[in-house]
Amino acid sequence: MKSFVQALTGVVFAGCSLVAHADSLQVRSMAASCAGCHGTQGVAQAGMESLAGQPKEDFLKKMQDFKSGKKPATLMHQLSKGYSDEQIDQLASYFAALKK
Repeated sequence: MKSFVQALTGVVFAGCSLVAHADSLQVRSMAASCAGCHGTQGVAQAGMESLAGQPKEDFLKKMQDFKSGKKPATLMHQLSKGYSDEQIDQLASYFAALKK
């Protein structure tokens, strides 16, 4: 019985690891769509805002303001509506963790 519990525990932990890995790949994939304007790895060229290293709270506020229409934009108000609040939170964490 003990080996069954150990095997089951190993399967559960392996499954959690795969889910976490899939989530991180999904977040990186979402972030890659930002590269056209905000640069690879969130480091933009002059004239555009870099997202790398931006505090999570700042990113969240800007995205919510775009989404609600509070902050005017050419494209971001439309793009932000394509993300759930959870996805915006994931992107905020991702960009906050990158180096400037």
